[in-house]
Amino acid sequence: MSTPLAMKDWPLWEVFVRSKQGLEHKHCGSLHASDAPHALQMARDVYTRRQEGVSIWVIPSHLIAASDPDEKDQLFEPASDKIYRHPTFYEIPEEVGHM
Repeated sequence: MSTPLAMKDWPLWEVFVRSKQGLEHKHCGSLHASDAPHALQMARDVYTRRQEGVSIWVIPSHLIAASDPDEKDQLFEPASDKIYRHPTFYEIPEEVGHM
């Protein structure tokens, strides 16, 4: 018979909840759980106590790839010289109306 993992040895999960008002899932925190169903149950109990969510995502933290904030200039600076990415200089004809 295998011994269950102690709570301190459970993997870390990131929790994302989609609220009733929103379309996107928003990160709301982290928790330790033994597996995905357990993480979903704990996320429901911890992050949607007031029935504010309609959908929950959980993902093991080690599967998330993130950029390094110290390298933001390298990653985001090249986009600033491409003015066509932010077409604020175009004039919209009046017959088009509000966009």
